[in-house]
Amino acid sequence: MHSTVIVNRVADEVVPEVARLFGELDATDFPYRMGTRRRQLFSYHGVYFHIQDFPSENGTAVIDQAWKQADPRFVKICADLDPLVKKYAPERWRSTADQIAHRFYLWEASA
Repeated sequence: MHSTVIVNRVADEVVPEVARLFGELDATDFPYRMGTRRRQLFSYHGVYFHIQDFPSENGTAVIDQAWKQADPRFVKICADLDPLVKKYAPERWRSTADQIAHRFYLWEASA
């Protein structure tokens, strides 16, 4: 499984609304169409972490493809989240790739 971690900013008071929006989206077939196996949202002192797990390492490509296909549900949640979740570094943002954290260490237990 491969995790994609999106990092942004979020105010504590909008966290319940963000969770509600994702709950509605995840109740549809959309996560399955994207290949999402698990989604986790975290906040820590105003920093937002959106962790999506995919069966293979093409998670970033899958997210990009959802943009290109312009699935109305994806477009809607992005629009709904825009006033709630702020870009971590808006001055450096060019695309979704600029929001994705880069893993620099991994350890896994052997089977």
